[in-house]
Amino acid sequence: MADVQVDVSGEMDATIPAEVLRKNQFLGFLPRQIPDPKEWISRQKQNVRPWSIFLSTSNFKSFPSVPRLSKRILRNIEYFQSNYVFVFLGLIVYCLITSPFLLVAVIVNLYTGYKLSQRHTEKKLVICGKELTLGHQYGLLVLVFLPIFYLVGAGAAMFWVLGASFSLIMLHAAFYNIEALVTEDEGEFPLLQEV
Repeated sequence: MADVQVDVSGEMDATIPAEVLRKNQFLGFLPRQIPDPKEWISRQKQNVRPWSIFLSTSNFKSFPSVPRLSKRILRNIEYFQSNYVFVFLGLIVYCLITSPFLLVAVIVNLYTGYKLSQRHTEKKLVICGKELTLGHQYGLLVLVFLPIFYLVGAGAAMFWVLGASFSLIMLHAAFYNIEALVTEDEGEFPLLQEV
């Protein structure tokens, strides 16, 4: 059989053309950069709506129709987004407090990770002549703690938190009458205007 040679030399452009982005709108919604956690949390704290308004029972009304329900849910999620984040975090804390083995496992995992980062700054860890980066050490820590988290019920706790958060947030968003607080002409909801 004869040898076939194919020329594969050259430059390759890895950017996404603008016309592909216009055709596939999903790519436009992907985040370009992961936000800094401290900055994101401080921004969420600044955007928290007053809890007295968030929990005001006088604003809970049934939805007039199904088409208006979806609009109400979207408006409530956008308006009370920071409040919903803190509801989610509160449920995580509740789950940890009511599950002592899980709480101990999380504390031991965080403490071990803290000690690994301290040790990494002082002295590098070398195994079989190869230096392990801090990322590799964290990966090993996760591999060691996965069975422990499984045994203490972290999977069930995670799904409970996700289910309870989704249920509470959707119930609040469906029945809270946002139209009583914010009128449509205030331009408070830029995401709904894009849809």
